[in-house]
Order: sequence, then structure tokens, then C-alpha cells
Amino acid sequence: MATVKLSLSSPSSIQSKLSAASFIPNAARAFNATPLSAKASRSRFMGKCLRSTPMITHRGSRSGGIKCSASSSPATLPSALLFDCDGVLVDTEKDGHRISFNDTFKERDLGVTWDVDLYGELLKIGGGKERMTAYFNKVGWPEKAPKDEAERKAFIAGLHKQKTELFMVLIEKKLLPLRPGVAKLVDQALTNGVKVAVCSTSNEKAVSAIVSCLLGPERAENIKIFAGDVVPKKKPDPAIYNLAAETLGVDPSKCVVVEDSAIGLAAAKAAGMTCIVTKSGYTADEDFVNADAVFDCIGDPPEERFDLSFCGSLLQKQFVS
Repeated sequence: MATVKLSLSSPSSIQSKLSAASFIPNAARAFNATPLSAKASRSRFMGKCLRSTPMITHRGSRSGGIKCSASSSPATLPSALLFDCDGVLVDTEKDGHRISFNDTFKERDLGVTWDVDLYGELLKIGGGKERMTAYFNKVGWPEKAPKDEAERKAFIAGLHKQKTELFMVLIEKKLLPLRPGVAKLVDQALTNGVKVAVCSTSNEKAVSAIVSCLLGPERAENIKIFAGDVVPKKKPDPAIYNLAAETLGVDPSKCVVVEDSAIGLAAAKAAGMTCIVTKSGYTADEDFVNADAVFDCIGDPPEERFDLSFCGSLLQKQFVS
């Protein structure tokens, strides 16, 4: 069986003394420790196509990659296709959010810089405000930060608002492109009547800017956005996916999620949804044992990795297995 060769390079080994575990709340670690279920074990892909389902075919691309699809339209299509934003729609973290955080820290004269490796560790925490709070709680708050806890929340909110404005400039200038295959898969879903939503821990304005600027206004009109503080708990808690299913009026078991991180995967599986992982620059080495499929990207022809038919085939496998 041929396999997809991952082309993403993983970050260098972490030099910082600040370990990922030291930042991650106990609740997040608990979600990430979810054991592999029998269903996940039967249906998980690692950048390749299953041989156990006759309707699945795989075709080699010019570069030796694999496309996973159904030989004809599957009897089952997802009721909803739910995308994470950062790392899934756009690989925003290293050269987008991180730069915007650092520019904010510089403009506020806080004496803080997040290098590439440290930011990779901080991404284990869902949400920018939560990320900054955990960091400052660990290493100490800047001298310019207030001492009162309530005032610190306002201070963090102000930093995050400024960071979001800087980030949106990058998006509006289209300096960060869509990842391969995203527009194609969205179009396939909308054409076939599958509901599409973006579920992200990022600020709603930033997510909306990515969807409208990079996917275009016509697609954006048909994409529901769940983002930021719309739920009280961030990923790996399943709240945002639970809200999406409830709002869209769909059965969670008939939803397919596209994520790029372990905390996003944990949130999707805790919501009872099928999850495909498309690895990003920061997540290439994370543990995706519970994923239903793992690829380096969605991909556009002739290097397409999977399509909507493949998403439907994963749901069929749930019901047949």
C-alpha cells in the first residue's frame, strides 16, 4: 500500500527550559489522554487509503502522493463539514499570530518576545488570551502589567485586541495564503448541500477576516463561524463543536471535522465527531492516535489527498464496522 510522504518539516527541538506540560492546564492534559477507541482503531488513516472498504480507491499523483476518494458518490455525505481555522484554513501561527503577538509586546514595551520554538509550546493552550495569561503566570508578569487580577484580565484583553488588529492587516493584505485544497473541499460541500462552519479558538474578527478575504465573500455568506469567546471553555473542551452541531441542527455523529492539532482533535472526538487531521508546521510531530485519518494537507489536483467523497466514506465505515 502506498503512503503519502509528509513534506512538512517539524520545528527544531525545544531549547527553552519552559516545557509544554508546565503551561497546559490539567483539563487539557486530561482531554489529550483519551484512549484509542475500537472504532478509531479500525478506521484511522495515516496519510493513506484503507483497503478494507471496496468503494475506496487511491490514485497516485505526479509527485507520488495519494488521493483518497470514493469511486462514485457515497450513499452517505456528512451533514456538516467543520473546519478549524489556524493551521487548517491557513498556516497562520509562525508567521501570522506569533509575529502579531511579538509586535504587540514591542509596541507596549513589555520586553517579551516569543521565539518559534517557545510559541510552538504555547500553542498547546487554546486561545490567545489564555496563552498569554499562562505564559505570564509561569515566567512573571511584566512590570507594566497591573497587580489586581481583574485589571490583569482587562490588560490581557487589551493586548489581544491590539494583536488581532495587527493580524487582520496581514490577512487583508493576503500575505498568508489558504492551504492547498481548502477552497476545493468547501466548494464540494456547499455544492452538495453539506453545511460548512469554522470552529476556532481565535478571535471572531480574525476568523471572519480569513474566511471573507481568502475564501471570498460568496463562500463566506454560506459559512457559519463559531469563534473566540462564543463558548466559555476553549479546545480541547468540546463546547465549540457541541455548539456548532446544535446551532446547525445536525447529529454530531454525522459531522466531519478537519483539525490540525492534538487539542483540536481531542475536542472533536469528545463531541462524538469524525475527525481528519491535516498536519501543520507546528503540529507535524503531535500524537494523532485518535484521528480517523491523518494527512499532510487536503491538497489540490494533481496532488489531492482527499475529497468530500472520502469524508462520506469515513462516516459509512462508522456505521458498517
